Amino acid sequence: MTAEENPFVSDTSSLQNQLIEKEKELLAAKAEIEALRTNEGHKDRAFKELRENVRKLEEQLGATENLVDQKEVEMKKLEEEKEDALAAQDAAEEALRRVYTHQQDDDSLPLESIIAPLEAQIKFHKHEISALQEDKKALERLTKSKESALLEAERILRSALERALIVEEVQNHNFELRRQIEICQDENKFLEKINRQKVLEIEKLSQSIVELEEAILAGGTAANAEEKRTLERELARVKVSASRVALAVANEWKDENDRVMPVKQWLEERRILHGEMQKLKDKLAVSERTAKAESQLKERLKLRLKTIEDGLKGPNTFKVFPTTKTEKPGKILGFLTSGGGSKKRSTSGSITGRIHALNQPIHIVAESDEKENSKITANGLTDQHEEDGKRKAEEDGNVESEDMVSGFLYDRLQKEVIALRKICESKEGTINAKNEEIKMLMKKVDALTKAIEVETKKAKREAAAREKENALAVLNEESKQCRKAKLPRSRVPNPRCQ
Repeated sequence: MTAEENPFVSDTSSLQNQLIEKEKELLAAKAEIEALRTNEGHKDRAFKELRENVRKLEEQLGATENLVDQKEVEMKKLEEEKEDALAAQDAAEEALRRVYTHQQDDDSLPLESIIAPLEAQIKFHKHEISALQEDKKALERLTKSKESALLEAERILRSALERALIVEEVQNHNFELRRQIEICQDENKFLEKINRQKVLEIEKLSQSIVELEEAILAGGTAANAEEKRTLERELARVKVSASRVALAVANEWKDENDRVMPVKQWLEERRILHGEMQKLKDKLAVSERTAKAESQLKERLKLRLKTIEDGLKGPNTFKVFPTTKTEKPGKILGFLTSGGGSKKRSTSGSITGRIHALNQPIHIVAESDEKENSKITANGLTDQHEEDGKRKAEEDGNVESEDMVSGFLYDRLQKEVIALRKICESKEGTINAKNEEIKMLMKKVDALTKAIEVETKKAKREAAAREKENALAVLNEESKQCRKAKLPRSRVPNPRCQ
């Protein structure tokens, strides 16, 4: 029995192919998950590096804040010194005014001896005030640069925290996807188990179908041989009856001495022929009833097959289970309607009649009905009429009950097949959704990696710019120290200036 004749074999092969494809998709999803895990590891390392950079920036920020506090304290001291110098200048001017007034009153003391030290003090204080103003301007510039650095560090911290939150969300989403993939794997295992059970059941059904076909073929050959024998016997009887009728007609116009057959014998044979004709009429009535029952059974089977085909051709059709016209559902129905084992000849004839009624044209159905009728008449010639009628009624009841049970089993099997198709459709939909989610996650991960690379480049540039600024500030401080060392007050040589 080939795979084209058995639809269950094609269904199981298509299911196995679909399972293999789903396993390949599952392996691809696992590979993508591994790649995502490696990307997460790279992102974790990059996140650690960002944390280290943020920690260093925080340390630098603390150092700059301490330096700003020190400069603010120095600025306060310089302002206090400036106020003291202004107060001293005011006191000196007041003293100078008093001296002028006193000189006007009394010219005993020389004016220059009093003014000279005061002017020297005024010049010294003015020089200190200008130096303090320059230091104040430098401190203001430094505080502005530190404030801008603080704002930039706060912005970097905010962006790092946002990236950390995004990475945490991606990790949670990946964990959820892993859990869903585990659930899908468990469901796939359960479906594989069910599929194996269905494959075993289908193998048993196919084996029983093969056995039933062999039994049907054997019963058909035996029935054909028996029908041939009965037809030959009937032909011989018809020839004998025709010759007897011809003799009777020929003897009607002859005398009693010239007649070939005596009247008593002819009447007895005529009575026997009438009895046989009555038996044949009764057999014909029984065969008509059985043919009517068979036609009703065929209508039921056609209606059931039509409903099943409508169910399969409905909105829940699936690519894995194609329902073509080349399949032979008659064999399946024949197996399901038969109870297995050795049946009577009438039962095998009815099964073959059902198969031909479901799959072959109308004239073939008529030929099968004629064979059934001829078989019934042949059996009626050998058996009595009453026993044959009772047996035929019992066989019809058994066939109908067996058809009821087998139809229920066939409908149940079709329902299970449709349920499996629906489950496969839902699983395919969930797998497609998971694939779309994985693609979206990959896009998000790529965007995050690009953003992290851009941020690291910006941080490196900013760090290089800050290092340059620090180097320039150090050089400016060294140049100031060298200038102070060159003053006549400090005669100690500075090794950095040499």
